[in-house]
Parts: sequence; structure tokens; C-alpha cells
Amino acid sequence: MSGREVHLELLLGRRVLATNGHPVGRLEEVRAERHGAGCFVTECVIGPAGLMERLSARLLPSAVTRRGFVARWEQIDLGDAEHPRLRCPVEELRRGP
Repeated sequence: MSGREVHLELLLGRRVLATNGHPVGRLEEVRAERHGAGCFVTECVIGPAGLMERLSARLLPSAVTRRGFVARWEQIDLGDAEHPRLRCPVEELRRGP
């Protein structure tokens, strides 16, 4: 997926499905790094932890902010941006913020 351009406003809030078709959570936040003149997404935060991160609500109890997953960019298939899917088992995702 390297070099692919994706409009984040079309992804935020989309339900992410696991490889077995079950919902994992909604894609709520992305993390990016600057490289030269560009900015590249490195991770996506799925679930309530991502929403809290996007809203900068870091003062909430850790039980709320840990409910979610962090997926590396390459762990998510965006071939159909309206229906993002994991490329790996949920167990391979990192927990929490």
C-alpha cells in the first residue's frame, strides 16, 4: 500500500472487520509521521481508545482508554475504503492507546 493516497475523512468512524468478518471496532484515529514534504500514516487506533485520543480526552480512567487496538498501517486492508478489514488476526494488534 505504500504510496497510496487515502482521504482520512472517508475512513474515520468506519467499522473495521476482522479476517473472519466480525467487527473489531471503528477506526477512530490515525498516527502519522513527517517525511520530507509528506506526511505518512503509521498506525490506526481502533475502538474507544482511538476516539478518546482524537478528542484529546486523556484524563479519562485507563479502563476506558485501553478499550481498543492499535494497528500498523500494513495490518489494515483499505482496498475498499468504505469497508476496511484487518489483514491479520486481532491477536496480532497492540492493545490500548
